[in-house]
Amino acid sequence: MTDAETIVALTRRIEVLESEHAVRACMNRYMHLCDQLDVGFPLDDLMALFIDDATWEGTGGRYKKAFGRHEGKKAIRAMFAKYTVPPAHFRLNVHYLTSELITVDESVAHGSWVLLQPSTFSSGKSQLSSARLSVVFRKESGAWKIAKFQTEALFSCPVEHPWDATDDLPVPD
Repeated sequence: MTDAETIVALTRRIEVLESEHAVRACMNRYMHLCDQLDVGFPLDDLMALFIDDATWEGTGGRYKKAFGRHEGKKAIRAMFAKYTVPPAHFRLNVHYLTSELITVDESVAHGSWVLLQPSTFSSGKSQLSSARLSVVFRKESGAWKIAKFQTEALFSCPVEHPWDATDDLPVPD
C-alpha cells in the first residue's frame, strides 16, 4: 500500500469512527429527552433529531398496537405531544441502552440496541419494559439524524412498588 493509499484508508477509518460517535450521541440525546417528557415539555429539541421524512413505529404485536406508525416530523411530534399535556404520563422514566451495534456506510448508518425502561406513571403504578430498537440514521447537512426509528417489545412487567422510594438511602455508619 502506498503512503497515499494508507492516508486515504486511515482517513476513512477516522470518518467511520467519528460517524459512529455522532450516531451514538444522537441516540443518547434522544433517550435523555424522552426521559424528560412531562407536561409542557418543549418538543423542538427532540424533533431536531429527526429528518423531515422520518418514520417512528412500534413493531410486533404489542408495540404496533400501542404506538402505531408515524410518518414525517409533524406526525412524530403529534405522537410525542400526547406526553406533554396534563395530567403527566410519567412520574419517573429512564431509558437504558445496551447491546449496541452501529454500522456506517457513507451517509447512512444503522444502529441497534436493547432498551431497558423502568417507569412509574402518574397513577403510581410502575413497570419494567424491554425493547429491541432498530434505528436508521441519515447524514443531513453534516449532522446524523434519525430517519427511521423502530421499537419492538421484548417484555413488560408490572412492578409492585414505585421505582423511586422516598426512604433514606442505607449507608454504613
